[in-house]
Amino acid sequence: MGRLPLFATILTLLTFYFLSEVHSASFQIVNKCRRTIWPGLLSGSGTAQLPTTGFALHSGKSKTISIPKAWSGRIWGRTLCGRDSSGKFSCLTADCGSGTVECAGGGAKPPATLAEFTLNGAGGLDFYDVSLVDGYNLPMLVVPKRGTGGGCGATGCLVDLNAACPAELSVARAKGSSAVACRSACEAFDDPRFCCSGAYSTPDTCGPSLYSLYFKYACPRAYSYAYDDKTSTYTCASADYLIIFCPSPYSSQKLLGTRKDGAQLPLVNKTTMYIASQHASAASSPALTVNDSLYMERSVKASCGARTIKLKAIIIIT
Repeated sequence: MGRLPLFATILTLLTFYFLSEVHSASFQIVNKCRRTIWPGLLSGSGTAQLPTTGFALHSGKSKTISIPKAWSGRIWGRTLCGRDSSGKFSCLTADCGSGTVECAGGGAKPPATLAEFTLNGAGGLDFYDVSLVDGYNLPMLVVPKRGTGGGCGATGCLVDLNAACPAELSVARAKGSSAVACRSACEAFDDPRFCCSGAYSTPDTCGPSLYSLYFKYACPRAYSYAYDDKTSTYTCASADYLIIFCPSPYSSQKLLGTRKDGAQLPLVNKTTMYIASQHASAASSPALTVNDSLYMERSVKASCGARTIKLKAIIIIT
C-alpha cells in the first residue's frame, strides 16, 4: 500500500511536467470587429494540428487557446461565412476549404491577413509576424505578454486597407459593391516579379513593388512582400500572445511603440520620396514627416511596368 501514494505523486508530477511542456503558451484571440468572424488555425509542416482549428467568434468576444511548446503555424480571420442548402460551410474571405467551421488542416485562401508564429525557435526565442504577402482582409494586432527575452514588440496592421484598395486588387461581393478584401499583386497578376519566383526568387532580384509599398505605407510593421523580413519579424521568449482582430487604431498605436529588436522601421516620408523620385507624376507631392498627424491620405499615380496605378493609402505615421 505504501507504494501507491508514491506512484500517485510521481504520476501527478509527470502529468504537470507534460502539460507545462505541451501547453507552454496561451493565445487570447479577441474580436473587436462589428460582426462575427471565424478564426482559423493551421499548424506548420511537421507540427501536429491543434485540437481547435476553427471557431466562430462574435463581436466583442474572446477565446483563449493553449498552444504547445515549439509550435509553428498561422492564425487568420474568416469573414462573411455561412452554410449553403446542403449544410456546407464556407466564407467569402480567407476560407479554408474544409466545408466546416473547423479548418482541419486547411489553410486560408488568399487574400487573408495572417499572424505567423514559430515558438521556441533558434535561441529559445519565439518568432512572429503579421503578413500581408497573401493579401489583406482584416486589421490585426499581435501583442506578446509576459515575455522574458527578445524585443517583444507588438506588430500588426491597424487600418482598413479594403476601402482604399486599388481596383485591380479589390475583392467585392458583387460588381460595383465595396471591397471585402484586397489581393496581393502576386495573386492578382501571377507575375514572377511580384511573386518573387522563377528568375526573381532571391532578395537581390525581388524587391518591393508599388503594390507592396501600398501595404507598407499603411502597415509599416507587417510583411508586405516575400523578402520584407528585416522590418517585419519580431522575437520574444516564453510569452503569451494577445491577437486582436479590428483593433482600435488610436489605442493600438501606443502598444506598437518603438521596436527594440531588428532593423528600424522605414520612415514613411522616405518611402514617399522614393516613389516621387522614381515617378514624375508624384514628384509634386509633399513629403510626410514623422510628426504629422496619425492618419493622412496620400494619392500616388505611378507606372508599374505596362500598368498605371493610382494608390490612395491611409498612412500611419511612426
